[in-house]
Amino acid sequence: MTRLLIATTNPAKLAEYRRLLRDFALEPISLRDVGIQGEPGETGATFAENAMLKARYYFERSQIATLADDGGLEVDALGGEPGVRSHRWLGSASDEAALVAEVIRRMEKVEDKRRRARLRNALALVYRIRGEIREQVVEGTLDGIIPRRAYSIVTPGFPYRSVLFLPERGCFLAELSEEEQARLSQRRTAVERARACLLEIAAAG
Repeated sequence: MTRLLIATTNPAKLAEYRRLLRDFALEPISLRDVGIQGEPGETGATFAENAMLKARYYFERSQIATLADDGGLEVDALGGEPGVRSHRWLGSASDEAALVAEVIRRMEKVEDKRRRARLRNALALVYRIRGEIREQVVEGTLDGIIPRRAYSIVTPGFPYRSVLFLPERGCFLAELSEEEQARLSQRRTAVERARACLLEIAAAG
């Protein structure tokens, strides 16, 4: 089975990708599995740029087909913030509960019809086929709204799932089971859009 390096230090994200890739003939492995500890600077202006920076960095060091991503929350009434700075919005070591609280605080006076938001994910793949290095980047989104209070539990690794309310489900994303969250997530959409490349990687052996 072809190995695919999932280039993340977030255990929750690694677990979700393992769920999402179960239908592919791929063996998802972690950075720890290959002994890589460094990380690139996330200097891109977009999620897609940051995802590709990471995918190239880890592919160069591992020479294994690599999947990396970048994503976060976009709130229309906040001009798209926290956006590409989602995990560093309040500083380099932002506390997850503090991120949730800050979203609610900044949205306090925003009227109901202007509370649209989404989780966006950019997924980048770098891999080698018959000696040729190939690259692909795709995106997925999950739309919802920011309610006037957050869900009481913050999911480790996925703080913004506690502020994204899904009107069609009548609940917060964080209220759903892990399997249901993965099925609905912006990462699932991105994986589906990358299906042809993932199948190509699997077939390359």
